[in-house]
Amino acid sequence: MTPMQQILLGFTTKDPQPFYGNRGVWFGGSCSNGNDTIQYRTINSTSSGTTDFGNLTVGRTYCSSCSNGERGCTGGAENEDTIDYITIATTGNATDFGNLTVARSTFSCMSGDGRGVWFGGYGSNNAGQTIDYITIDTTGNATDFGNATATNREETSGCSNGSRGLSAGGQSPLTNVIEYITIANTGNASDFGDLTVSRRALACSSSDTRGVWVGGRASSALSNVMDYVTIDTTGNASDFGDISAIMRWAAVSNGTLGIVFGGQLNAGPTRGGLFKWTFDTLANATDAGDSSSSLRTKQQGATSGD
Repeated sequence: MTPMQQILLGFTTKDPQPFYGNRGVWFGGSCSNGNDTIQYRTINSTSSGTTDFGNLTVGRTYCSSCSNGERGCTGGAENEDTIDYITIATTGNATDFGNLTVARSTFSCMSGDGRGVWFGGYGSNNAGQTIDYITIDTTGNATDFGNATATNREETSGCSNGSRGLSAGGQSPLTNVIEYITIANTGNASDFGDLTVSRRALACSSSDTRGVWVGGRASSALSNVMDYVTIDTTGNASDFGDISAIMRWAAVSNGTLGIVFGGQLNAGPTRGGLFKWTFDTLANATDAGDSSSSLRTKQQGATSGD
């Protein structure tokens, strides 16, 4: 059936990448200049650093973010349930969106089917098992989605292909578990498989086929591991390549290229480095810009759009 025939018959073709875009946006984080800053970068740009976007309504660290491709939302932080939103194509300050069902931090977030879903986290009131969601186009408070497979899911990282959302790693205890949900259907998470290495404080982004986790802390040492899964197929992760051993950073994707920004290098100072990889090619991450021109930060949230 041609696209014109679909239109005439009232059918539409679902975009498999509804939340991707070539502008990556990072929210908050721990840094010397305050933690209410929003920064952005053209993902496939060869220029250095990031650029100021605006400011959050509340300064925060350990938040997590999602997008429908046009609107970006970031929620949570230490003892914080606030959700903010921006229009990704237009720089400016964030606006209040609503509140999560439970105040929490260090958790996964994923996008798809017009929804943003926050998964687990550190906080009280069963925060580590909580999954809640919003409809990104409509401001308001989050709604209960279901529960994670374990009661403690914190310092995790997640991604999606627009339909299936994944959350992996974390601590309390340190784990290699990958869980998944179907974003359009509320309900409890299910086991997907395992990462190649148990670790926490890692980053993740995805294409429409692969999810890639990078870095983090494995036991007492930082990890340089990059591993990946095919999102539509349950199973254990496989080796992707290596990255500088950095934890507590955030990743974005334009569907082809993944890029990470910030983090902490070998227990050293806050860092503003950027590294990139191509999802279709198994290889080590490479330098993606000069950190000297970026606001140096870690423990931030990130998403992408246009």
